Amino acid sequence: MIHKLEMFIAVAKEGHFGRAAESLGITQPTLSTGIKQLEEALGVQLIFRGARYGGLTPEGARALVWARKLVGDTRAFREEMRVSRHGLSGHLRLAVIPTALTWAAILSAHFAQAHPKVRFTILSRTSTEVLKMLENLEVDAGLSYIGNEPLGRMTTAPIYTERYMLVCHADNPLALQSEVTWADLAAENLCLLTPDMQNRRIINQCFMEADVTPDALVEANSTLVLAAIVEQGGWVTVLPGDMARFLAAGKGLAVVPIAGAHVEHKVGLVAPHRQPHTPVLEALLRAAQGLATR
Repeated sequence: MIHKLEMFIAVAKEGHFGRAAESLGITQPTLSTGIKQLEEALGVQLIFRGARYGGLTPEGARALVWARKLVGDTRAFREEMRVSRHGLSGHLRLAVIPTALTWAAILSAHFAQAHPKVRFTILSRTSTEVLKMLENLEVDAGLSYIGNEPLGRMTTAPIYTERYMLVCHADNPLALQSEVTWADLAAENLCLLTPDMQNRRIINQCFMEADVTPDALVEANSTLVLAAIVEQGGWVTVLPGDMARFLAAGKGLAVVPIAGAHVEHKVGLVAPHRQPHTPVLEALLRAAQGLATR
């Protein structure tokens, strides 16, 4: 039954039988048979389908909530049993907003030192994608904004406060200032994260409150790309302080604090609300809490 529920979750996520089968490493006929058997066992139709996927039925939408809970609880149970036999071990999958990747590296490195049998996979994603991946059980936890946009039913562990900095070339006149304002950036050639990033939405709000309309001539979904463009000269960007300092180190770039309202936002570990959490995830939450007190 659990395997068939996993098939159902995959179809709901992908919205396509072929892609769902591929994600599970099975054939499409095997997937279709599994879904049909699940429907027969439950006595309801879960998916509208003709020649192609047609969405979830009302019963399917309700079943998806239960399917995620049952599959999540089953995985947690298996993890609990494995830990009782072999100690803290396994594989943690993290989805991380681009501006928090340096903190993801710190968290995973510290955790791996304490628990060498745990492996990590770290994926860079937007805040919206982080939540979707958590809901679809594609990742175990995420690093994202806390309290800025609705998270739903999640367990959170704040780690740090995001404070925004100007990143510019060392020969830019703004590099000599101890602090700049959002209005000071109005005449600069801006390169910023893409609009689908929550970081960009926050920055846009800061500009708006300063009565400035930001005109980003270059947009990217990678902070590394932004730093590389600024390094060429003639460009500036806005990044959280930790990421800004990391990317600017040794590159002839200056990092200057930005004064103004709404420039601080909490970022932390986010995980599906479940009691109990798996032992590995519970340990990761404690590690995140430990980072916050450093």
